[in-house]
Amino acid sequence: QVQLVESGGGSVQAGGSLRLSCAAFGYTVSNYCVAWFRQAPGRERERIAYRNGYGNTDYADSVKGRFTISFDNAKNTLYLEMNSLKPEDTATYYCAADLYFRTVCYRDPANFGTWGQGTQVTVSS
Repeated sequence: QVQLVESGGGSVQAGGSLRLSCAAFGYTVSNYCVAWFRQAPGRERERIAYRNGYGNTDYADSVKGRFTISFDNAKNTLYLEMNSLKPEDTATYYCAADLYFRTVCYRDPANFGTWGQGTQVTVSS
């Protein structure tokens, strides 16, 4: 069974940086769509970055230019480097994997069957 284990959240001031990690156990996920989502209180879970099975990446407009998604094949680990953090980035962040061979990486969280436990990121002004 696949397990995703996240680490790296915390509290920072606006303008600061954090790096989130998501280690996959029990399955090699590099050939599938893997993504970072976030959910703020009272808001829907939104996909903010993804990497598809070909290694292509894309970002939500709200984080483009500030966040970078990457994957270490040797460690089977997904990362999210977050720079220039803003108070509106405050949320619980989740990594997720869609372990079906697809040509697209869906935005809808319902298409992702495997999730990390979530890690809190708090950005103060």
